[in-house]
Amino acid sequence: MANVYLTGAGPGDIELMTVKALKVVQKADVIIYDKLANPEILKEAKDNVELIFVGKEKGNHRVPQDEINEIIYQCSQKYENVVRLKGGDPFVFGRGGEEALYLKERGVGFEIIPGVTSAISVPAYAGIPITHRGVTPSFRVVTGHRKSSDNIADINWSSFTEDETIVFLMGLHNIELIVSKLLEVGKSPNYPCAIISNGTTKNQKVITGKLNTIIEQSKEAITPAIIVVGEVVNLREELRWFD
Repeated sequence: MANVYLTGAGPGDIELMTVKALKVVQKADVIIYDKLANPEILKEAKDNVELIFVGKEKGNHRVPQDEINEIIYQCSQKYENVVRLKGGDPFVFGRGGEEALYLKERGVGFEIIPGVTSAISVPAYAGIPITHRGVTPSFRVVTGHRKSSDNIADINWSSFTEDETIVFLMGLHNIELIVSKLLEVGKSPNYPCAIISNGTTKNQKVITGKLNTIIEQSKEAITPAIIVVGEVVNLREELRWFD
């Protein structure tokens, strides 16, 4: 019986990978990995491991999700230790639930190894706490990337009126729509926001602005990037430590 590990690789900095994730990578017979997992992690694998890249990029879905599900399943029939390695956490917009259900339907057991999600760690490396007493008591994490712009427009934007921190993952290419929807539900044009590219890595870049400036500023940003919207962004000047 194969051991299948749906594994979070963390946000980028290899030292933010969990001990448990490292252990399964080191014993893996095959690693099925994506673009957001730090490639340095693969150096921890044993010499005879099989590596299968299934990464996705905007406009170029190298391997469709349905095929990834089947690859994991087929590997479970061939290898003893199968690691599906994902950037961040497998259950935070990582399609880990879909992969787990696919295996479950075929009678294959699996283990979920949570990863440090970029939704919290990347703002922290930018000096932005997503909650702060007296500023905001709550946060939400939202996908900025749906199958189409029409689908992201279908998000219940009217629920975004509270003064909480909003973290959009994978939303850079939809930033105009995100900004317009937030303004539409009553957010001030001067509401603080930030774009963080390549968070937790040596190539990290942070752009801070307001809703009425961030679209123009976003032209200087690159993917992978997250968008943080909220008053906590103003704390960056005091708390920026990684720069």
